Amino acid sequence: MTSATSWTGVVLLVLGLSVPASGDQDHPNIIFIMADDLGYGDLGCYGQKRIRTPHLDRMAAEGMKFTQFYAGSTVCAPSRCVLMTGLHTGHCFIRGNGKINLRPGDVTVAEVLKTTGYTCGLMGKWGLGHENSSGLPTRQGFDSFFGYLDQHHAHNYYPSFLVRNEKRVLLKNVVPMEGRFGQGVATRQVEYSHDLVMAETMTWLDKVHDRPFFLYLALTIPHANNEARKKGMEVPDLGAYANEDWPAPQKGTAAMISRMDADLGRLFARLKKHGIDKKTVVFFTSDNGPHREGGNNPDFFNSNGPLRGIKRDLYEGGIRVPLLVRWPGKIRAGSTADFIGSFADVLPTLADLAGAKGPRATDGVSFVDTLVGNGRRQKRHEYLYWEFYEGRSARAVRMGDWKAVVKPFHGTKVELYHLGKDLGEKTNVAADHPDVVARARAAIKDAHRPSPLWKVRRRPARKKNAKKKQRDE
Repeated sequence: MTSATSWTGVVLLVLGLSVPASGDQDHPNIIFIMADDLGYGDLGCYGQKRIRTPHLDRMAAEGMKFTQFYAGSTVCAPSRCVLMTGLHTGHCFIRGNGKINLRPGDVTVAEVLKTTGYTCGLMGKWGLGHENSSGLPTRQGFDSFFGYLDQHHAHNYYPSFLVRNEKRVLLKNVVPMEGRFGQGVATRQVEYSHDLVMAETMTWLDKVHDRPFFLYLALTIPHANNEARKKGMEVPDLGAYANEDWPAPQKGTAAMISRMDADLGRLFARLKKHGIDKKTVVFFTSDNGPHREGGNNPDFFNSNGPLRGIKRDLYEGGIRVPLLVRWPGKIRAGSTADFIGSFADVLPTLADLAGAKGPRATDGVSFVDTLVGNGRRQKRHEYLYWEFYEGRSARAVRMGDWKAVVKPFHGTKVELYHLGKDLGEKTNVAADHPDVVARARAAIKDAHRPSPLWKVRRRPARKKNAKKKQRDE
């Protein structure tokens, strides 16, 4: 029995389910693609004017574009934990960036889909389990993995190694003085990790295309290599932007996004080559808002669109993300959805698509009714909730058009915005709506369960010139 099978077996016993010999062919293949630090306004179909994303724009034209969808958190690891477990950051195990591993009893999307016979692959960035831990993808339901385990390792686009399943694959890049988990800056840049991940993805699709599959393609683009500082937007070439009169980091950012877009165009072509384009539902999103790292300036491209804030904020720009879904013949081409949802909804939605039974404990709802327009009334959330412990700590809740933000985490003052009238969160109207503020407080109290890992303490104010320590994603 392999390690992947043994760990999955534990979860299946918890769910009370068994694995059938083969999947139901009436259920689609599922591809879930997630960019890293891509802003709400970074795609042409969401208003971007300077960065070229023709393949993703075509995906929007051939599928459904969501306008009110949210990441699980405003930074990497907790956002991915919400995505994989269907629990928001008031309930999930990993709520901040750190060297933390999912536990054997945590139930992931992959484990749920395996109960109906799906072959599950993860390519790219995991961030929820390290080497020799219970959090390894192959111990959390995935049959195949290739990429980065650690989010700090994933900073470097020219690493000295990647991981395939549970073993390191040595690369030709040279990274002097790299940390224990592989982060750093390469002095010899030969093999670009994003290209390797995409090549592995295509090879994997060629092997599994004739059976039901779930592919989680967690790309690192356009995250910065934080260790490279102002030269952190690492890309082999600047492509169509080489001659633009732009700062170098902005050329790099644009080249990274367009490189990703071109690769996704090739992925769609591969689906058509195998004759499974109409049998495959494809999702595309980002793990949080745009960043100001590696020399990148999110204002240059208006990466957060009309939204306030960026990565590490719980304002809209830090957590509202693009979501495109394409399923030819099932999802109406060129449609737009105003469903208010988040990463917590992904597990129940994918389980619904696969005909699988998800775990009893979830903060999400399936939005398949929105996707296929089957005439059934879409279930709605009473509220969405986020909490963030690091740096700019805060809590936030969305209730219909109302959005409340409390900062710092233990703060007592509530900021209140009506997103229907004030999408940019410019005017705090808390004083005018004490009843809504009371509802927001009640929702926040209801949503938060103390984490066994992250203790949020009331800290004294920092001295004016004290050095600020920040955990980078």
